[in-house]
Amino acid sequence: MVRITQKQNVEEILEIPDLMEIQKKSYKEFLMIDVPPDRRKRQGLQEVFESVFPIYDYNGFYELRFVGYEFSMPKRRVDECIERGETYSAALKGIFRLIIKEKNEKTGEVSIKDAQEQAVQLCDLPLMTDRGTFVINGAERVIVSQLHRSPGASFEEEEEAEGIFTKPVYTGRIVPYRGTWLEIEFDANEIVYIKLDRKKKFPLTTFLRALGYSSNEDILKIFFETETISTESKEIVKKILARDIIDKNGEIIAEAGNLLTKEIVEKIKKADSNKVDVLIFDEENPYLALLKTFSKDNSKSEQEALNDIFKKMRPGEPVTATSTKKYFETLFFDNKRYNLGVVGRYKLNKLLGFNQEKNTSITLTKEDIIGVIKRFFEVNAGKSEKTDIDHLGNRRVRSVGELVENQFRAGLVRVEKMIRERMTIIDMKNAIPANLINPKPLVAAIREFFGTSQLSQFMDQVNPLAELTHKRRISALGPGGLNRERAGFEVRDVHYTHYGRLCPIETPEGQNIGLITSLATYARVNEYGFIETPYRKVKNGKVTDEIEYLTADREDNYKIAQSNVRLDENNRIIDEQVLVRYEDDVILVNPDEVDYIDVSPKQVVSVAASLIPFLEHDDANRALMGSNMQRQAVPLLKTEAPFVGTGMEAKAAYDSGRAVIARASGRVAYVDSDVIIVVKDNKPNDNLKDKVDIYYLKKFKRTNQDTTINEKPLVKKGDIVKKGDIIADGLSMDKGELALGKNVLIAFMPWHGYNYEDAIVISEDLLKYDTFTSVHIEEYEIEARETKLGPEEITRDIPNVSEDTLKNLDFDGIIRIGAKVKPGDILVGKVTPISSSNLTPEEKLLKAIFGSKADNVKDTSLRVPPGIEGIVIDIRIFSRKEHARRKDKEDEKTLKIKKEKEKKLQSLISTYKETLEDIDKRDISKEEKERLKEYEEVYFEFKKSQIEQEFKDKRQIKGDELPPGVIKLIKVLIAKKRKVAVGDKLSGRHGNKGVISKILPVEDMPYLPDGTPVQVVLNPLGVPSRMNIGQLLETQLGWVAKITGQKFETPVFNGMKEQEIKEWLKKINSPEDGKTVLYDGRTGEPFAHRVTVGVMYMMKLIHMVDDKIHARSIGPYSLITQQPLGGKAQFGGQRFGEMEVWALEAYGAAYTLQEMLTAKSDDVEGRKKLYEAIVRGKNIPEPGIPESFNVLVKELQGLGLNVELIKKKSKKE
Repeated sequence: MVRITQKQNVEEILEIPDLMEIQKKSYKEFLMIDVPPDRRKRQGLQEVFESVFPIYDYNGFYELRFVGYEFSMPKRRVDECIERGETYSAALKGIFRLIIKEKNEKTGEVSIKDAQEQAVQLCDLPLMTDRGTFVINGAERVIVSQLHRSPGASFEEEEEAEGIFTKPVYTGRIVPYRGTWLEIEFDANEIVYIKLDRKKKFPLTTFLRALGYSSNEDILKIFFETETISTESKEIVKKILARDIIDKNGEIIAEAGNLLTKEIVEKIKKADSNKVDVLIFDEENPYLALLKTFSKDNSKSEQEALNDIFKKMRPGEPVTATSTKKYFETLFFDNKRYNLGVVGRYKLNKLLGFNQEKNTSITLTKEDIIGVIKRFFEVNAGKSEKTDIDHLGNRRVRSVGELVENQFRAGLVRVEKMIRERMTIIDMKNAIPANLINPKPLVAAIREFFGTSQLSQFMDQVNPLAELTHKRRISALGPGGLNRERAGFEVRDVHYTHYGRLCPIETPEGQNIGLITSLATYARVNEYGFIETPYRKVKNGKVTDEIEYLTADREDNYKIAQSNVRLDENNRIIDEQVLVRYEDDVILVNPDEVDYIDVSPKQVVSVAASLIPFLEHDDANRALMGSNMQRQAVPLLKTEAPFVGTGMEAKAAYDSGRAVIARASGRVAYVDSDVIIVVKDNKPNDNLKDKVDIYYLKKFKRTNQDTTINEKPLVKKGDIVKKGDIIADGLSMDKGELALGKNVLIAFMPWHGYNYEDAIVISEDLLKYDTFTSVHIEEYEIEARETKLGPEEITRDIPNVSEDTLKNLDFDGIIRIGAKVKPGDILVGKVTPISSSNLTPEEKLLKAIFGSKADNVKDTSLRVPPGIEGIVIDIRIFSRKEHARRKDKEDEKTLKIKKEKEKKLQSLISTYKETLEDIDKRDISKEEKERLKEYEEVYFEFKKSQIEQEFKDKRQIKGDELPPGVIKLIKVLIAKKRKVAVGDKLSGRHGNKGVISKILPVEDMPYLPDGTPVQVVLNPLGVPSRMNIGQLLETQLGWVAKITGQKFETPVFNGMKEQEIKEWLKKINSPEDGKTVLYDGRTGEPFAHRVTVGVMYMMKLIHMVDDKIHARSIGPYSLITQQPLGGKAQFGGQRFGEMEVWALEAYGAAYTLQEMLTAKSDDVEGRKKLYEAIVRGKNIPEPGIPESFNVLVKELQGLGLNVELIKKKSKKE
């Protein structure tokens, strides 16, 4: 089938970028593995090391310097790590130089006495795989990017203060990347306070004095202009003094900042002052609020202010002039303790209008603080804008690299403390760096982050789209982020700056709505962590091909049109008035006022939303469900790309990392289901070993969610491939396109009530032809451990088990591959020693008579859990070196594998030979012939060594790394083929989901006039109230596709119009409304009304009935109440609750109810008696007292109430 791309209404000139870039680029810039140590920029790991080192001891005689770092090669490949449950990582070595100095007693000069350089292993740092994931303890994980508040200054309205104040009250904040928060706020008396670290507050003037503006005069000079005025002037009263007035004796008559009254003016005149300096201001002046604050300020000098701050922040510590000054400086001006970060500095400079190139300090400066205080007063007076904290100019993204960097720094700072301590403890004369560095805190920090951080998540791996979306996810939660309980509506809502940056559609339903979002298709994260989106530049009404990426705050300055603006052949805007976005508004402007235009209509939405055809016709709530449910579609056994797509299917599949992509151009020399061999295009002087690319395909491998990875080759022998071509499909792919579901023939009509409430009726055909069949692989493991009584043993010799039960176990007690298993079957036989003191007297007697020794073990075998059936497809055995790895049987297996590999080797050689022999021999000179022979030999040797390397069982020699106390670990993989069943959840791409209620025989399904039965019957009531009309348009276009044998591409917001679909329907002689007469399969009569019939793309979701259904007969009971446990995982029962009791009461089913509440629940004695009665065929006994009643009695007794049960005497007594 050929895909027809409609003539697009909007031409797209920019290709979609690599969708995984956000992960790969961030981590690459953090590690800088490929950059030589001397060329590394000060970023990522390098920056962390440089910020912590050099480290000096307390006397300054010893210095530990950082020279560089290097990585060793990872110990194992990614797939080996997954198989063995290990972490894919590389050892990080730091190169350090220890410098020992000595002081000349006579001259006092300090000179270098000795220097030692050494590489010290610091930790194993997890590496990122090609797919943007991390393998931690055998499981693939993703580090989700975090959206957090950008460092810098902000001015926000205080919500709590509404009741106290008449006008809005604002708080100013300077938030650093690391360090003390500084907040400025008013109290109820309009006095301005500075708050440090959200704890202690001081009057603003105290803080300014500590900064070095010690007198009132200095402080006023910052905020006000002054003028000199005569004391005789009438205007002098009610002016404010700018300088202190001092009399001849040196006493202060009036302080700067005081209001001049007649009395004060008289005093000034007496002191022979005929002129005074006063402040120039009007009533509108925003800084007037400062004057009230002087009255609250107890300090009069810089030192007093420093003392005040020190006493409050560090109560109980001795106050000295040096310690107070030093403490204050470390708060904001010491780059070890305070760091604005590049971003914080950039934002501050922007806010205060400073030069970005000149002002690069990462700590605060006096100018920054004064600038922010001034802006705070202006915002309060309504002269400046407050900060919108939900604006994407004020929120930035922390990607993997930065998150790991912060964790690494935290670990390294702990190491630094220990190094300082060691420098004082150990004898430093002969010390080397390794003696000083104890990397344990660093190892712990890294392990904690990758293993338990809220942002390190178990990868959602149901299908390629789920993987891709998980890596592009942006979360506002996590350490340093928001808290879902406290996050309000504003934070979660769609903001106008999300346009082209974050998807307005794709977000979870439930408590995380709006806090977890997805990156839009074209968006990228810039060096500062702000999200940018591309636009085409418009000059004088003409759209150019120049692309510019804009951040949210830059975008606010421009008028931006949408991509569907009509253009002439010269790319000039045709319309006289154009709708543009400007800040948070949409306005009409002339074409020459337009600054930019969108690059593509789909730049607004995420990848998942861009895969929904006719998205523009769906209600946003349903589109949200559609985006989320595509991520839950199970990979099917037979994949099929959609008839009606959006053109994003190929890009999503390619970038997901699940397709096998050619590493180099060449010709396919060999293909089978396991391997593809490509002979690369020859370059002279190439080493022969580099001439062949071998791609091993994954067959039936398990994903994190138990779905199946099964790669299928797309190329044939002899095909020419180019670098970057897809040569094999991964899971949920069809010829390189994403294929999450199946195209099925559907009808919108009610069917005998079976599709009530969104239920779905399907045809048996879908079952018969494996349309929605999927394979699921479950992994079970068992460990044999050392116990106090001796080691546990993996064996076939299990006590009290019949031979029939063991028939599928091999000599060692491990199930054979290919065995069909059902619940309760033994997968691995294991016995655990028990102490003989636990034996009953009868057992002791038997033991004494027969000397039976085998019975001092109990059966602890691994059995198939309830509800699981399938076929054993793989067994993995891991054991320690000291225990013989395998017995003879296992050696046979190894030999068998080796033989198979040799066969494969022979076939490879012959294929290569054929290609050589194909060349016309007459054209080959003697030298070339010899060279060809040499090629053959080298190739043979290379392949042989590679295959030997691959299959030489390393573990046989080495043994495996197992947790302490574990002797042997066995993993068994069971595959189950799941056909579609009643209770499975199906869904379309428009949020139209439902559960299968009935599977009808083909002959009962409604059929078309030509006799074709439909495959699925959907309820028409699912459309109008849900407002997802896209599904109807898809159905009709799908019908056209089925009949014409073509596939259609209809991109979001740029796809087919309704009229075009009608024209296509005309072409195939179908009614324009897409409705057809349908006949009832049961009676053969036509239905009363014509029905909408067509082809819709439906997916089977991971919520399958086999995982949900559960039944219990006898199982575990709760310890105290003695009632059955709840839930499938505990093999529990169904709770018979209050309302269920009412139902049985209404029926008058008294005995059933009594049984439910006693014998079937918590009447312990009654349970035993009932069992005995059933076994012996006697009548069922009377029920006893439920255990929960006894619990109540005990609780009342615990409260000191003596509750006794007094039995009523029967008449006989």
